Amino acid sequence: MFRSRVVALFVKKNSKALYNLWGTTPSRVLNEESYRLFSTGATRKCLDGFQSLSKGNYVPSIRNMSTVASVGIENKEGLKLLVNGGPRAQKMVGIWLFGSAAWVFSMVILGGITRLTRSDEDWLLEFGKYKQSPEYKRVNRGMSIEDFKFIYWMEYAHRMWGRALGIMFALPFSYFLRKGYITVQLGLRLSALFGLGAGQGLIGWWMVKSGLEELASEYAQPRVSPYRLAAHLTSAFAIYCGLLWTGLSVVMPEPPSESLAWVCGAAKVKQLALPVSLLVGVTAVSGAFVAGNDAGHAYNTFPKMGDTWIPEDVFDMKPLIRNFFENTSTVQLDHRILATATLFSIGALWWSTRKFDIHPAVRSLIGSAVGMAGLQVTLGISTLLSYVPVELGTAHQAGALTLLTLMILLNHTLRRPSPYLLKSLPQVAKTI
Repeated sequence: MFRSRVVALFVKKNSKALYNLWGTTPSRVLNEESYRLFSTGATRKCLDGFQSLSKGNYVPSIRNMSTVASVGIENKEGLKLLVNGGPRAQKMVGIWLFGSAAWVFSMVILGGITRLTRSDEDWLLEFGKYKQSPEYKRVNRGMSIEDFKFIYWMEYAHRMWGRALGIMFALPFSYFLRKGYITVQLGLRLSALFGLGAGQGLIGWWMVKSGLEELASEYAQPRVSPYRLAAHLTSAFAIYCGLLWTGLSVVMPEPPSESLAWVCGAAKVKQLALPVSLLVGVTAVSGAFVAGNDAGHAYNTFPKMGDTWIPEDVFDMKPLIRNFFENTSTVQLDHRILATATLFSIGALWWSTRKFDIHPAVRSLIGSAVGMAGLQVTLGISTLLSYVPVELGTAHQAGALTLLTLMILLNHTLRRPSPYLLKSLPQVAKTI
């Protein structure tokens, strides 16, 4: 009796927040089982978390938005969808987006091979002109025409693969627009990604151009600007993540949620997963500066850098900020520290959530991220100790994108369910 009064008082004082969360009045939703759930302090805290996550409260629309001009389509349960036309249209658009994301993934790998084989500084030069370039004079002197053909075609393949991606993206996009499958919300998102992809070609040309400039010192190694390389790689990662997230949102409008307990567990995991995901992204970008400065060819020892833990010249450049982007010693040290921090952070995420009541898919993704982080660090150390062979360097770059993929999947799975799903969930998941 006392518990019922407490719950009734809680509902009365928080009726507005509960209405914003569920899209209806609490009295129509809270059955006897839900009352028992809300009587626990842990669940009240979980609800407070959802309320804080949804500032800009979700207000269900009562209009039937069923045309392409709508911002997002609502199905009969009131769930906003990104695609019109039913399950078949969702599947078609989802396959297209996942295929585009996979294509970008392959582009990143091919770009890594191009960088490792130094194919990106000689695209516009025929072999005779190439012999006048600083790369030929200081790196590839004596190169045969067959060797030149290889690096020439590697760069050619990378560019043609990128142009093919543009066609592969634009044609289905036009078709789906014509069929009326694309909502305004999805259309704006995809248009932004297409624009970013078009700009990626310009960034690539801008990057290659920096590697063809004559160097001030005859002893300096020709290479592209680390800033431009980082911009090129970061843009590629952003396009890939955008395509993957959008594809997941199309085919999986709701996260896997079979009970309120699992929803609350997901909310707690999300608070930990977001900063870890950010660290994974920063570590990947720092790898671009390692590649841009050829820092992998220095200090090919581990765990020490040569005979010391921290090289003496890490702050030699002025102003100080330049060291973090242009100083070979500092760039490699930064990447080592970030990679180690990423590994321990993902391990801490697994340790902190091992007793949480969460969906099996969430637990599986966390475990996969731990395994992938361990493999990625192993690949990085092996690449360094082996003086950056093309095979290991390519695998290391693919590993970075794979780890980022797992973190995207994890964060997408941890999304907050719609109010319509929340009000239909039991307290705990059914066990068989």
